Amino acid sequence: MGNCWGSTPVTNHNSPSATKPSTPKTSANHSKENGPGGRSSSDRKEKESDVRIGMYVENKDKDGTARTPPSGQVMAVLGPKLFTLAELKIATRNFRPDTVLGEGGFGRVFKGWVDEKTFAPAKVGCGMAVAVKKSKPDSSQGLQEWQSEVKLLGKFSHPNLVRLLGYCWEENQFLLVYEYMQKGSLETHLFRKGAEPLPWNVRIKIAIGAAEGLSFLHTSEKSVIYRDFKTSNILLDGAFNAKLSDFGLAKFGPLNGNTHVTTRVMGTYGYAAPEYVATGHLYVKSDVFGFGVVLLELLTGLKALDTNRPSWQENLVEFARPSLSDKRKLKKIMDPRLEEQYPIKAAVQAAGLILQCLESDPRSRPSMEEVLETLKKIDDTKDVSKDSKGSAKKKAAKRQEEHCRHQSLLQSRHGGTGNKVRAHSSAHVGPYQSTGARRPLYFPNHL
Repeated sequence: MGNCWGSTPVTNHNSPSATKPSTPKTSANHSKENGPGGRSSSDRKEKESDVRIGMYVENKDKDGTARTPPSGQVMAVLGPKLFTLAELKIATRNFRPDTVLGEGGFGRVFKGWVDEKTFAPAKVGCGMAVAVKKSKPDSSQGLQEWQSEVKLLGKFSHPNLVRLLGYCWEENQFLLVYEYMQKGSLETHLFRKGAEPLPWNVRIKIAIGAAEGLSFLHTSEKSVIYRDFKTSNILLDGAFNAKLSDFGLAKFGPLNGNTHVTTRVMGTYGYAAPEYVATGHLYVKSDVFGFGVVLLELLTGLKALDTNRPSWQENLVEFARPSLSDKRKLKKIMDPRLEEQYPIKAAVQAAGLILQCLESDPRSRPSMEEVLETLKKIDDTKDVSKDSKGSAKKKAAKRQEEHCRHQSLLQSRHGGTGNKVRAHSSAHVGPYQSTGARRPLYFPNHL
């Protein structure tokens, strides 16, 4: 499905470089001010080793034995470039406010330009557009998430994962450089006021692409649990191909026959699996629950959690679940902006898949490979519902009736980001956006 880069950690990191950017490796030799948080050299060395994993690989014989090249140097593979802060300042015009693509708890994302071949800074409109993610200075969470992204995206290459082009660590700032995604996030297209409605076939295409990326992570040599699957982390290119982004919370899956890993509960309200919230036990299929929530958002056009809706409708899963197994009720919660232009059989199949993904017991949920297979079958269902046929006058009357019925539900979609609870709000700046700072999902029984 994709190529795995740098799957073997190395101990010799003396690979020559044409430039000498400030990175975790080089900053250990600088003064304490240049290291994050003034940690000890031993702490920094441990973190530096973590970051370098996935950036280089050893050459191996056929039997798998590591073989050092004659020069005694570790062979570098095509992977993320080590940028200097000066280079990224030039690429983004010194991080000018008008280059901001999005903003959230991690910091800001800026649009920049680099040469397509060398990745050297380029003038606006020349070369290749990139997205530069700049974390807040002196943020311990920013450092941890930065390291996680470098390790994971430095290892993996897949059409449905956002490509990490480079990274930088300098002056207590952590930066990541990604390919630029022209259409921004799925969240923007579903929930931003005035956004062009996505037709049914595009929604299914996006779901399939996201499922491809998640399935790849789950079935990689060391299974990866994404842990923060949501609409704002699904980015779209010019052809609406979906790619997963933001791997700051991703974790390697359980080892040695274990079914789960135990970790601090982090993520986003409305998407986190119930077993994870209740116990801190993270399963590979905890991601499947989040996928089911996103698929439900694609069908209904409603946010997973919105305090602007009536209290009984705030949580989309709880509100919509009873309607997913009834064809007549399902029609009532389908996104009215689809204007009934969808195959009702496919919608029913999608609703059934959502119910499977939202099973309370993770063992009862399908794998992402099974989810992907079902989505492809749904995509092959092309017959448009008979209810969508008829005169333009009947359609207009039906749309008006549907609009009135869903008026309370549409407050969120047309109300922008003004949620009452700021932890649930989204920062919308340009085509990219973030649901803000990630926070532990604290509940009274876990305090």
